[in-house]
Amino acid sequence: MRVRNWREILADVASDSTDPDGWRAVAGSRRDGLGEDLYFGHPSVGVYQLKTYAKNPRELRGVGTRVARKVDDELDPLLPDDDSPGRFAVRSPPEDEAEAKTMATRLEETLKVHAEAPTDPDHLFEDVMEAVDSPAFGPMDYEFDGRPDDLDELSDTFEEAERLLSSELDDLIEDDDVGRGFQ
Repeated sequence: MRVRNWREILADVASDSTDPDGWRAVAGSRRDGLGEDLYFGHPSVGVYQLKTYAKNPRELRGVGTRVARKVDDELDPLLPDDDSPGRFAVRSPPEDEAEAKTMATRLEETLKVHAEAPTDPDHLFEDVMEAVDSPAFGPMDYEFDGRPDDLDELSDTFEEAERLLSSELDDLIEDDDVGRGFQ
């Protein structure tokens, strides 16, 4: 298992050519300590775990790793289905001004179409993600002030990764001299 910077994990996801709307995620507060836990997975890509914390209001720090090469029958029920009320997305910024203008035009047209016709929130979300070329998006189970039960089960399933990532994140927090507040 290779522990990497959380941004490297997201860059891998963003560069993957997999079906972007097949992703699912579950997240919440860390079991012990400062920060948050996030698991996200795709049936054909696998499951990733991230541990992050806010060093200050403008800087997120963290670590992550790939914990499974596929979403199997054991993991599938631990990730939310399409009926989950939450959503998440990975965003890739436009490469240049021309791409940004093209993306903005697509987004504007998408919103116009949805404003003129009856639609449901899920379809709007999916169309907006496609308009901005999001490489990964889907349902998410998230608790701001707690931990979803499935997050605890995933942490128990990947106990070794949990210990290793917690240790690495605690080292980052200590190195940054961040205790219970912002630096």
